[in-house]
Amino acid sequence: MDFLQNHIEALIFCSPTPIKLADIKACLSEMFNADVPDDDIEGAIYRLQEKFEGDEFSFQLFQAAGGYQFLTKPAYQTSIGIMLKQQSKKRLSTSAMETLSIIAYKQPISKTDIENIRGVNCDYAVQKLLDRNLIEITGKADTIGRPMLYGTTTKFMEYFGINDLAELPAPKEFTGDVSTIGENAESKEEPIATSTTEEPEAAAPENTDEASAAEPTATNGQDNAPDMDADSKDLKEPDAQA
Repeated sequence: MDFLQNHIEALIFCSPTPIKLADIKACLSEMFNADVPDDDIEGAIYRLQEKFEGDEFSFQLFQAAGGYQFLTKPAYQTSIGIMLKQQSKKRLSTSAMETLSIIAYKQPISKTDIENIRGVNCDYAVQKLLDRNLIEITGKADTIGRPMLYGTTTKFMEYFGINDLAELPAPKEFTGDVSTIGENAESKEEPIATSTTEEPEAAAPENTDEASAAEPTATNGQDNAPDMDADSKDLKEPDAQA
């Protein structure tokens, strides 16, 4: 059993994204040239989760995006936060995060509808999110012009450390029009009627002091789980990664 457990540990550790049970089984079955029972694999994963709960390890095995991945523990967030501060240019801008939040909660949604909610042109933000594979084109709307519709990807769930969109924080109740989202967040942006392009924004400043200690703070070579505020409409970008 330890032999099987070690192979599973190596597969999870080396996978650049959360590895699913079916993928683990396919690798093991090809290596052993025999079918490996699901119960044996699940049992080994359970033992790995117990093993890495110990204080002697700085990381732990978590389930994310339908698979398994090693994430660093909250106790090591300070050192990780310092590293991320030096890499802040890689973070999403406020504009991109706000656009991503709208897509996550309203998907599938067209760019025109995103712009109606934000009140500014979203060409740059949408393209940046597409480039980072956090959103994708999911189809076309049955309206005049057949505009493209956008939705989140598996990479989005991995990035924010969730297994399902139902795990997103519930948006707070609004008494006004939902189109006011982001109106105060980016007061320097011009309305659509007077601005045809959205200038790239500087990377969002780090805020490593407010990260939650209840969530994993980083991944093994990947973007980390998010710091989400259930009372906020928008998602908050993760504060750390390994």
